[in-house]
Parts: sequence; C-alpha cells; structure tokens
Amino acid sequence: MASYYQIRQGDHVSRIATAFGFTGHNGIWNHPNNADLKSARQTPHVLLPGDKLFIPDRETREEPRPTDKRHQFVAHRDSLMLLIALQDNDFEPISGANCELRVESDTVTRATDSSGLLQKPIKSTDANGSLVVSLIHVAFRIGDLDPVEYITGQQARLNNLGYAAGSVEAKLYSDQMRSAVEEFQCDHNLPVDGICGRATQDKLKEIHGC
Repeated sequence: MASYYQIRQGDHVSRIATAFGFTGHNGIWNHPNNADLKSARQTPHVLLPGDKLFIPDRETREEPRPTDKRHQFVAHRDSLMLLIALQDNDFEPISGANCELRVESDTVTRATDSSGLLQKPIKSTDANGSLVVSLIHVAFRIGDLDPVEYITGQQARLNNLGYAAGSVEAKLYSDQMRSAVEEFQCDHNLPVDGICGRATQDKLKEIHGC
C-alpha cells in the first residue's frame, strides 16, 4: 500500500527503493507526490532526516509469452558509483596515491587517477567504508551527508575538506565552526564573516563536490 516514509540518517532513495522491493529509484523519486522534496533536495542521494518521501505502490507488468519456450527477462537496477577525491592543502588533486578502499567486506587496492579520484561500484545497501592512504585511516558512512543548507551538512563538508568544524552530532554553530567557516572563506576569496550563508554554502558544495 502506498505510504509516506520518514527519512532516517543514512537513507538515500536508492537504498529505500531496494528496501521496498523496487529495482530502481526513479519510480519513487519522479513521482508527482515527491515533487516538492525533489525541488528542495535536487538529488536523491542527499536527504535530511525527517524528510517525508512518498512510496507508491509497485506496478505489476504482464509480458505474454508462449509456454513451450524459454524466455529471458532483465531487471534494470540502480547503478551506483562511490567517488572519493584526494586533494592536498592547496586543493590540488593527489594523483597516483596508493589506496586501500573498503566498502563493507569488499576491499580493493588501487591508485588515484590524474584527477585524484578513486571510483568503486557499490550496492544500494552498502553503508560502511574506510580508506587507508599513506598510513592514514579514514572511516566513512555512505548516505550520511546532510544537505548543505543545514549546519550538519556544512560541518560534515568542512570536516571532509580538512577544516576542523567540530562534531556533526552536536549540531551547534560553535566558535570552532565559525573559525572553520572563516578559514574556508579566506581560502576561497569570500567575504570573511564566519557565517555560512548562501554564497559560502554554494562554494562549499562546489569544492566538496556534492
């Protein structure tokens, strides 16, 4: 039965679609009842806990075929790619860095490309990962990033970029957060006021990549 689902931390539409038995997220994300959410969030991969997502009924499709022959049916599922960019302190890409990337129980060892990128196909249900490079170990959660309009999304992006913005769980615009915003604004030729307003949010989203 069609219903509304309340977003929890770590949810994205592909993961939710899988949980509700859909083979892809488009039938949910593009439903007219989700038009306002789609307009607000822009992407199905960055949602805010508390958002309401409409889950329509799954459609039943019939394909008439003769019973005396063998038939092949192909289900088209979401294709998800994890992208990780490595940059130095001047925001220049770190190419050729040997990395160990783990997502759930699957571990790969490879070097970053000329753009400093690591890419790995993932499943919609994958949630935990880690990256080891030059003896530095970084654990991460897939789907946990909040929209940049919210302090939790701002703090997470600043922390990911190397600015010490404080604990995301605290959800506080602390002196540490203000200092991190000022440092970011200074590095990117923005007015330095320590306030993460729209211009700073846009630049933060641009530099972070999402």
